[in-house]
Amino acid sequence: MDLACAKEEYLDYLRVERASSVNTVEAYGRDLTRYIDYLAGSGVTEPSEVERSLVEAYVGALCDLGLAAASVERAVSAVKGFHRFMYREQISPECPTADLLPPAKPSRLPDVISRKDAARLLDQPFPNTAAGLRDHAMLEVLYGCGLRVSELVGLDVRDALLDEELLRVFGKGSKERVVPVLGAAARVLGEYLEQGRDELIGKKPNAAVFLNVRGGRISRQSAHAIVERYGRMAGIEGLHPHTLRHSFATHLLEGGADLRVVQELLGHADISTTQLYTHLDRSHIRRVYLSAHPRARAAD
Repeated sequence: MDLACAKEEYLDYLRVERASSVNTVEAYGRDLTRYIDYLAGSGVTEPSEVERSLVEAYVGALCDLGLAAASVERAVSAVKGFHRFMYREQISPECPTADLLPPAKPSRLPDVISRKDAARLLDQPFPNTAAGLRDHAMLEVLYGCGLRVSELVGLDVRDALLDEELLRVFGKGSKERVVPVLGAAARVLGEYLEQGRDELIGKKPNAAVFLNVRGGRISRQSAHAIVERYGRMAGIEGLHPHTLRHSFATHLLEGGADLRVVQELLGHADISTTQLYTHLDRSHIRRVYLSAHPRARAAD
């Protein structure tokens, strides 16, 4: 079996046995196509011909392409998973990626907006139309519940348990979690479901919460455009849906939320991912110290 055929078997394994998301399988497919093309350029087409030095050269070539560190890390993860699969399935006699580490990436704090900017974004006037109600609800849910954009557009009506003040969310790998939807997010989402969604839905039934003007499920690209447009109208340039998720986590932690609770709300498998959000400003750290430490005001 050559590498191209082995790739298709590996992607099927991800889909069926690992229940990986469509986006993950597509991304890994692109990464592995690039990898196999690189190997073919060196005359390698069979799994047994891949040597560790060639894999390391490929990782170096990825870095030279100027890809984002996260993209390089994912590409290396795809290659490692591919070779582990081939070794386990006895397609390849050895695993040349054992203990292979991705290149070190510079630590980068998540982009966030201030509480003041969040209020300006969400309190601005929205059009008194079905689409306006939808847009307002999307923004409120992104910031109020900390959803990924894929989770937002994937919501079905049955997942909005507003009487229980909960949303059922399907995250990476179709992992289900339940998050609270309260306050403004619950109110605006309820208004959209009661007053706006029926105007958007077409003749064909659609289970999606957020619909486009043709009555279909809204796309991630449209959600990105909506967030960016309302951000620009509020004076926030380049606003991204993930920025609202970052801001959700940061503002919770600044308000005193436990890191483990935030991890659960975000659906992070590893708490080290959640710890990226602990970049609190010095004034907040000082306030917490003054309120919590028994000797902080000893001189008062």
